[in-house]
Amino acid sequence: MEITELNEKIKQESDFVDILFNEIGKVIIGQKEMVERLIIGLLANGHVLLEGVPGLAKTLAIKSLSSSMKAKFQRIQFTPDLLPADLIGTMIYNQKEGNFSIKKGPIFSNFILADEINRAPAKVQSALLEAMQERQVTIGPSTFKLDEPFLVLATQNPIEQEGTYPLPEAQIDRFMLKVKITYPSREEELKIMHKNVGGMFPTINPVISQKQIISARKLARNIYVDEKIEQYILDIVMATRKPSEFGLSDLSDLISYGASPRATINLALGARAMAFIKRRGYVIPEDVRSICMDVLRHRVAVTYEAEAEEINSEKIIENILNKIEVP
Repeated sequence: MEITELNEKIKQESDFVDILFNEIGKVIIGQKEMVERLIIGLLANGHVLLEGVPGLAKTLAIKSLSSSMKAKFQRIQFTPDLLPADLIGTMIYNQKEGNFSIKKGPIFSNFILADEINRAPAKVQSALLEAMQERQVTIGPSTFKLDEPFLVLATQNPIEQEGTYPLPEAQIDRFMLKVKITYPSREEELKIMHKNVGGMFPTINPVISQKQIISARKLARNIYVDEKIEQYILDIVMATRKPSEFGLSDLSDLISYGASPRATINLALGARAMAFIKRRGYVIPEDVRSICMDVLRHRVAVTYEAEAEEINSEKIIENILNKIEVP
């Protein structure tokens, strides 16, 4: 498909993005970046981890997104006593017939809200892992494919660490994006107060279909990425592994390990999804830069030395973005 033809097709097909923003905007005030990242996860078929203190509308945003399309939604509150069977389902013995039947768990939905994911023990986290990566679930001897679209949207509280089980690197790497949610502005908070105190809660209507999302995903994967942009993505990821080769020797002792190849894949997919949202048939460097922090912040591990100097992965990524030449 020619770029001009692709551009026109995307302009037509991406109409629903504005409609989606407007529909979610009925209940979510501000937090444009969070909503944008959720839509990017939806378009790029990637799971999203939202991190922020309680009360920042993380759960509400996810519920609003699922309500805006005709899709099945399940909220699972992760707690220390949760069992894998509570998530994926189990085999139940039928006394009357003398056999076992399968009872499917809440994972069999389109949108899974894993609330406070770091509160559940490792067994539950690993049960979720198969569903996230393989898009299938095994109960006893049977394996079931999950419906499309299937998206895990998880939340975690960065403050309270008592009674939590930090996500292992293998699992956190399976989240396409880790989005940090900040407080709303003064004006936004005033609107939030008026809406909640006045009891004005608009209803979210389904404005897009699952078919539209699957079609948009296919189209987003065809968005043109120039070779220079591909090299730019590779430079950013490689700089997290071998910073000295990119004139960033001062970072060598601060990085414990760099981003995995999943980072490269997700940067390319995320940049394409961003171009789709901006209604373009081609990726520009700004698409890569805008999504870069969310793709890399949970994939770059810092050393004890960096922690002692109060340097986190975000500062390292900022240094890399400032140093790598933009095509």
